[in-house]
Amino acid sequence: MPLPAPDVPASQRLALDCRTLLDHRIGKGVCGCCGALRPRYKRLVDNIFPEDPEDGLVKANMEKLTFYALSAPEKLDRIGAYLSERLSRDVARHRYGYVCIAMEALDQLLMACHCQSINLFVESFLKMVRKLLESDKPSLQILGTNSFVKFANIEEDTPSYHRSYDFFVSRFSEMCHSSYEDPDIRTKIRMAGIKGLQGVVRKTVNDELQANIWDPQHMDKIVPSLLFNLQSGERTESRSPSPLQASEKEKESPVELTERCFRELLGRAAYGNIKNAVTPVLMHLDNHSLWEGKTFAVRCFKIIMYSIQSQHSHLVIQQLLGHLDANSKNSATVRAGIVEVLLEAAAIAASGSVGPTVLEVFNTLLRQLRLSVDYELTGSYDGSTNIGTKIIKAHEERQLQEAVIRTIGSFANTLPTYQRSEVMLFIMGKIPVPGVHLALPSTGSGPEGTRMIQIMLLKSLVQVTAGFQTTNMLTALPSSFLEPLLSFSLTEDPEVRLLVLQILLSLIDRHDNRPKFSNISIISDISVLKLKVDKCSRQDNLFMKKHGQQLYRHIYLGCKEQSSGRQHYETLFALLGLLSVELANEEVVVDLIRLALALQDLALSTDEGLPVFNRCAVHALAAAYLNLICQLTTVPAFCQHIHEVIEVRQKESPYLLPEDVFIENPKLPSSLEKVEGDVLFLQSKITEVLGGSGYNTDRLATPYVPQYTDEDRLSKRKSIGETISLQVEVESRNSPEKEERTPAEEITFETLKNAIVDSVGMEEQERERRRQVVEKFQKAPFEEIAAHCGARATLLQSKLNQIFEITIRPPPSPSGTISSGYGQNQSRSVPIYEMKFPDLCVY
Repeated sequence: MPLPAPDVPASQRLALDCRTLLDHRIGKGVCGCCGALRPRYKRLVDNIFPEDPEDGLVKANMEKLTFYALSAPEKLDRIGAYLSERLSRDVARHRYGYVCIAMEALDQLLMACHCQSINLFVESFLKMVRKLLESDKPSLQILGTNSFVKFANIEEDTPSYHRSYDFFVSRFSEMCHSSYEDPDIRTKIRMAGIKGLQGVVRKTVNDELQANIWDPQHMDKIVPSLLFNLQSGERTESRSPSPLQASEKEKESPVELTERCFRELLGRAAYGNIKNAVTPVLMHLDNHSLWEGKTFAVRCFKIIMYSIQSQHSHLVIQQLLGHLDANSKNSATVRAGIVEVLLEAAAIAASGSVGPTVLEVFNTLLRQLRLSVDYELTGSYDGSTNIGTKIIKAHEERQLQEAVIRTIGSFANTLPTYQRSEVMLFIMGKIPVPGVHLALPSTGSGPEGTRMIQIMLLKSLVQVTAGFQTTNMLTALPSSFLEPLLSFSLTEDPEVRLLVLQILLSLIDRHDNRPKFSNISIISDISVLKLKVDKCSRQDNLFMKKHGQQLYRHIYLGCKEQSSGRQHYETLFALLGLLSVELANEEVVVDLIRLALALQDLALSTDEGLPVFNRCAVHALAAAYLNLICQLTTVPAFCQHIHEVIEVRQKESPYLLPEDVFIENPKLPSSLEKVEGDVLFLQSKITEVLGGSGYNTDRLATPYVPQYTDEDRLSKRKSIGETISLQVEVESRNSPEKEERTPAEEITFETLKNAIVDSVGMEEQERERRRQVVEKFQKAPFEEIAAHCGARATLLQSKLNQIFEITIRPPPSPSGTISSGYGQNQSRSVPIYEMKFPDLCVY
């Protein structure tokens, strides 16, 4: 009998009720006819869940579900949605066993399916992972993280345009900062957070369609989370666990995991992303005051420098320099920490590149050095003495200055020779050189500040020149560097003079002979020193021909300084020894012997007013050097004379030898009035014995007299403040032509014209001359053309010299007159602004 029409809706409701019942119960034990009403994918999903969650996933049914998903990929999104629905229900009902089974099924489906429709399935998967991460249960958070990490390792075939990982970045970063009570669980949660961040980076860093993980909003969460665990791991490691505990936890160390994740993140950073990755590191170190400890900051940047691509190293260094400038008014310990990090970073960057802005690096460091000196002397960061200003500790500023100087040296050691020469010139340009810097930047600390800056920059040059080696001294040490440097050897400040001598030693020493001259002593056989002596090259000969007299003069004048101490004389001896070994030819040897004999005459003279110690020290210096040079020349008669004099001194005047002078308590007489006879080295005897070996006797017989110039007047100044106010004066010229020239000579247009052009020919002669020149360059051999051009250049130079002698006069002397080396007085020169020019020459 057919059922009445009103019962049809009731049967439909019954079917719906059955389906609802099946949704809330496990598929087994239900009538087969009711189960047939459910979609197949739901039946397959239900069948993977056992009656007892302890039994785990039903593997046979899981294989059926996987086969169905591969056969009907369009059903993947529905399978995912249904699994998500079940998991949400089980989480709410605290049935965590079924939650684990659902996540295991999802993981297996993800690993097996790589079809185009997997994107919708992934959305359901990420929704379930998010549900687990939002839970308060640590086990569910770790379970969700592990599933996400497995998903992150899958390479998807199709891109996703709308997927977002912002929640995962925030949640994983939060887990990295977990403060759970149980330390073991807290460690597991933090490690899960680190793994999750690693998974996010892997999933998004190479996908251009995803949100850029390098954006500051993401980096400001990821990087501090990693640094927090790296720092907390250092604290736990410092407690020194027992060997058994260490071996048990070795594979689960959060520090190693964090470092590996951090290195992977930095290794994936491209050129444009370095700044966004490093900026959070700087901010984290600032916010947690980690610069002062230095250790953690250095470790972080070592990880950074070794992880990024080597060609990007200079970007990190530039950011550190900018951060140093930004903290220029912070405490000295903070700035010193940043400088220490720069020191380590520079050493690592040597294998890659310091970058195109080499001078910018040194400019920043020198600026910090100048600021530190100002802070130390003024006592405040703003030059005022307000009550609210920070208290500056002088010893901390000194430590900062030393750190900056070491960093300058570290940077310089990474540079090739030509760039190091540029840096040396750059630093020299920053030093207040006597007579060159007429107006220094205002330091707010007066002459003492200028002196300290001078010393600090010279110490920087000592670091830069350490280990400096070059084959061509002329190009590596141009006059623009050497002359200002030598001018410092005339100052009254003994510390400045000593630094200049140390710089010269570093520049001249190319075979590591400097340590062998560290002490002044009489060595009977110099072969024990094992000196490395090479034949003097042509470039070395040219260098000594150009600058040799300058070096001799400054050595002589350095010995005349009353404030010179033991270190000065030891350094001067080392300088003489290095000149003899590194740059000496026959002519240089003769000049050095003449210089040593002149030093002996200086010590004998009472006109200079030198103390007894200085006179004995100069005698000892000359004796030690002559003992060295006689053995280098290998002339037996010369060596015999030197050794005879030394033996006499050992018996009669031991205070004239270095062994009795350069000691802590030198044995000196009250006066040096009777130093004569056999205790002196005789110039006539030395000339005679060396002349027989082919040396220039005329030059040897001529006593060495230093060429005094206006520069020597600077050595008599009392303070650096007076130096700044001085002007450069051109070296006095004592030629008869100049003395005869009247200063009132009128300069006219005709004078200039005649100086440039000897005579003006007719137009025909000019055309004929041009034709001959063209023909000559077309047909003449190359050697003839080169000789002709050289002669033209010489003629042009001579004409220019004539013009300069007429038009350029030295600036006025502050004293009104200039004393020449021969005691003559020259009239005061006429300044340019007082000269009267013809109307035609004035615009």
